[in-house]
Amino acid sequence: MSGTPGTLYLVPNTLDFGIEGAQAAPLSDVLPLGVLQRAAQLQHWVAENAKTTRALLKRVDALVPLAAPLQQVSIVELPRPAKGAKAAPPADLRPLLAPALAGHDLGLISEAGLPAVADPGAALVQAAHAAGIPVRALPGPSALLLALAASGLNGQSFAFVGYLPVEAGARAARIRELEAASRRLGQTQLMIETPYRNAALLGALLAQLKGDTRLSVSCALATPEGFTRSDSVEGWQRRPAALPADRPAVFAFLAA
Repeated sequence: MSGTPGTLYLVPNTLDFGIEGAQAAPLSDVLPLGVLQRAAQLQHWVAENAKTTRALLKRVDALVPLAAPLQQVSIVELPRPAKGAKAAPPADLRPLLAPALAGHDLGLISEAGLPAVADPGAALVQAAHAAGIPVRALPGPSALLLALAASGLNGQSFAFVGYLPVEAGARAARIRELEAASRRLGQTQLMIETPYRNAALLGALLAQLKGDTRLSVSCALATPEGFTRSDSVEGWQRRPAALPADRPAVFAFLAA
């Protein structure tokens, strides 16, 4: 590497991409002006999805004009790991950092919320540190932290456990294991699911958790139709609620 490298900016995204028919909140209500100004200046991006990144930049351009026409902005997608290939070696992400190594600032953007938090972009951030590229995280929404804040559960000790197993038996065992850890540590457990399986995960949680365990579900966060419901498992069972199958949700529970 010669000269001074550019900075890798972790640019927060809105939380309304990929939600069919969602009413989008005004961009200025979701992202700080400083973030919009920085995004407008960046001409090199690494993204999960180039199409939705272009859509976001169009919304940015309506508020803060882009430094270059959108057609001239470079957007490279992160490599997608093959499904089921858990033992596959990690992809070499250094080529994606070429603009930063050449002295240009580079943006990393996630499909939802803050990059590199519950997000594959963390590997690019690690590669940037290894290459001596400065990394700067910009402020913006994180679905996990918004859900935790709105849940009323323990925000002093919590763990994000990702996706639970799909197979019913393995999923039930995992829920019981996490509830035991939550009770032992006083720790909130956070998880996510593919939207079309929201109802299945809620059903499994209600079937396996103890009645006095607190369960919170946050859905479609940072959109006008978003909501959070927190109640005991017994309360959920007494007052059932259907979850949409086309809205992302964050599930959290805390054992008594």
